[in-house]
Amino acid sequence: MPAMQPTEARIRTVSMLVLAVIASAGALYWLRPVMIPLVLAVLLTYVLGPLVDLLIRRLRVPRAIAVGLALLIGTLLLLLLGGLVSSSVQALSANAEAYEGRIRDLHHQIIGALQGIGIEFETTRLDEKVQGLPLSRWFSSLANGVVDVLSNTVLVLIFAIYMLQGSAASSMGGDPDGMRAEIVGRIRRYISLKIGLSAATGAAVWLLLTLIGVDLALVFGVLAFVLNFIPSVGSIIATLLPIPVVLLDPEFSATKLTLAILLPGAVQMTVGNVLEPKLMGDQLELHPITILAALTFWGMLWGIPGMLLAVPLTAALRIVFDALEITRPVARLMAGQIGG
Repeated sequence: MPAMQPTEARIRTVSMLVLAVIASAGALYWLRPVMIPLVLAVLLTYVLGPLVDLLIRRLRVPRAIAVGLALLIGTLLLLLLGGLVSSSVQALSANAEAYEGRIRDLHHQIIGALQGIGIEFETTRLDEKVQGLPLSRWFSSLANGVVDVLSNTVLVLIFAIYMLQGSAASSMGGDPDGMRAEIVGRIRRYISLKIGLSAATGAAVWLLLTLIGVDLALVFGVLAFVLNFIPSVGSIIATLLPIPVVLLDPEFSATKLTLAILLPGAVQMTVGNVLEPKLMGDQLELHPITILAALTFWGMLWGIPGMLLAVPLTAALRIVFDALEITRPVARLMAGQIGG
């Protein structure tokens, strides 16, 4: 049998890689009811792991009790966050029709003003598009995504119990400087910093909107906290979300609208472009294009939970690829090292 030429071998390898990616994507989509809670449990384990170690090493608490206390604290925090997010989304959904009506009124006022200065154009199709704004459907989709995540809380906690208990055995042996330790360390630092920066962003947005006098300021603060986990797109959505509420306000003014957009936007830009790069550096080593592609890919597979999990999942994959000789070029490509 003749030897395979280098070009043919490369084509065969690329073809097999493409087929493997397609098959893996199909499996991830089909298994999403199990995979989403599993991944959330892994991330929860990374967050609670230091607390468990602190209870065991400093306070000499038995591991089983330490795991139980850590999970209790994590459950209470998840329930608190889930309650705030659910009430926030429900408040937005309840006012969706009022927002749509106000938007239609403003649309007619703008059209009338333009026609008053002699600007004439066809308004039928534009009227249909404005009247068909699916705000209710958008808010409902967001609410369904939140409910899907919260409905998996029990399964997440079950997975987390076994993972936290099992981490005791893995910590007894193995290579502490190996690939698994690198993944755990980087993802743990990313999650800890991201939670802290997102909480600061949400608190700042809530405070600024309260000072401006925007209704549902707490709602937008909570949503800014959650959406900050979605790279790039999340901060834009969080900045634009208060616009319908401000426009609907009977005391509407251009100054209030401008401040409601610029001040939270300044917070988002400061956190995203100044604080995050300074605190996180390049520890995840993901190119912005890679992050956007990951956001699209995981969002298509798992919806909103996939968008929230896109960055840590992709960062973990990059670390794994970088540890294997055959996939190291892929890891460099993900990091933007095209010429390396």
